Amino acid sequence: MGALMLQGTGSDVGKSVLVAGLCRAFANRGLSVRPFKPQNMSNNAAVTADGGEIGRAQATQAIACRVEPSVDMNPVLLKPQGDRTSQLIVRGQVRGTLAAARWREGREGLLVDVLDSFERLSAGCDLVVVEGAGSPAEINLRASDIANMGFARAADVPVVLVGDIDRGGVIAAIVGTRAVIDPADAAMIHGFLINKFRGDPVLFDDGYRAIEARSGWRGYGVVPWLADAVRLPSEDAVILERPVASNQRKVTIACPITPRIANFDDLDPLRLEPGVALMMVPPGSPIPDVDMIVLAGSKATIPDLAFVRAQGWDIDIRAHHRRGKPVLGLCGGYQMLGHSIADPDGIEGPAGRVDGLGLLDVDTILTGRKTLDRIRGQAQGAAFEGYEMHMGATTGPATARPVGHRADGTPEGATSADGLVAGSYIHGLLALAEQRAAWLSRLGISASGPDHGTSIDAALDAIAATLERHVDLDALLALSERAGHRERD
Repeated sequence: MGALMLQGTGSDVGKSVLVAGLCRAFANRGLSVRPFKPQNMSNNAAVTADGGEIGRAQATQAIACRVEPSVDMNPVLLKPQGDRTSQLIVRGQVRGTLAAARWREGREGLLVDVLDSFERLSAGCDLVVVEGAGSPAEINLRASDIANMGFARAADVPVVLVGDIDRGGVIAAIVGTRAVIDPADAAMIHGFLINKFRGDPVLFDDGYRAIEARSGWRGYGVVPWLADAVRLPSEDAVILERPVASNQRKVTIACPITPRIANFDDLDPLRLEPGVALMMVPPGSPIPDVDMIVLAGSKATIPDLAFVRAQGWDIDIRAHHRRGKPVLGLCGGYQMLGHSIADPDGIEGPAGRVDGLGLLDVDTILTGRKTLDRIRGQAQGAAFEGYEMHMGATTGPATARPVGHRADGTPEGATSADGLVAGSYIHGLLALAEQRAAWLSRLGISASGPDHGTSIDAALDAIAATLERHVDLDALLALSERAGHRERD
């Protein structure tokens, strides 16, 4: 077994995409490859076949390897619920709520879980490509780290550092990382990759050599700007800040950005649809007069609903409905559309009950049991497939008008009497082209994009082909063979 870890000089340097690309490139060479991320922090997650949840990026990386996602690929997942608390997911299942101040106390036990998962994963493949989190240069977090050097040293996995040249300062970022980290940590890093380069890489030759000379690490390549990366599922909230080009788009669909928005990769099929301008509405801006509003999922539905009201978006949504235009709520957004949300056990905060937006004749009760399942079915005469991931149950008269039916005949979701408002717990509802076409036909346009899975697979192949041209993959493969060749700390 070989193993290789990509760590970054910071967040959003492109580690997730590069790991996915390397997984596909090595899989295309005939290797049995698996992705691994010791610890992830994200409210975008995916459900595995055995009913667990992992970070969305690791599920995409599993697709790159052409294997089923496994809970061992992301043994620790933190899902932020507030500024100082996160839901702790260990090997796919909820273990409780973790306060930031108590993170260090539980770190050693979680490292055991991480190493166990890594060993199980490693035993069944030729190569594991590991993704770090944030940056090893965050030395204030080193004592409790299990995501970067804490893992790399414990598992004896060689590291390659990724720097983002597009944001500027990549020389300082890489050389600076070398300067601030512990010498024993620096010894785990064997080289670097320059990512997101625009233009002729030859123009960076002097900078490349300067990094090698000042850091003592070799370079493994300069990766150009990967235009195909936009077709991969979104995980980091950074993408919410990026505007979507709207020229020549036929309809506009708006989604308000709440503080704990979750699984917003549900919107990716719309974002990539040629006839659709997807407008992510930031706090402080009203929801304009658009063709459709989508309320995305939430990791903290009641606080996010309060935020919707504080922004005045509830007024905008009701006005949109009065104009005879459709509203779709997904998971937490579905819960918000009902008459009420009750939290008798204080799952999201103080126990109590709040009024919903009142656009669907349903009520929701939150419970401590999380529903995790993969789902297939039919809606509007077209197939859908996705997953559900929620805490609580929604009931009421509107469920007698379901959005669709699951494969076992169970009704799914609810629709208002006027047919304008719909809610569903199915993440990935819009991924299949025929299902997406059924929704877009309400807006008077047809869907011209492919099934989202087909688009993802094509993007992975394109990224892998680019890495084959611009990265010394043979050298990385040789480096991976050094894993596990020393005693653990």
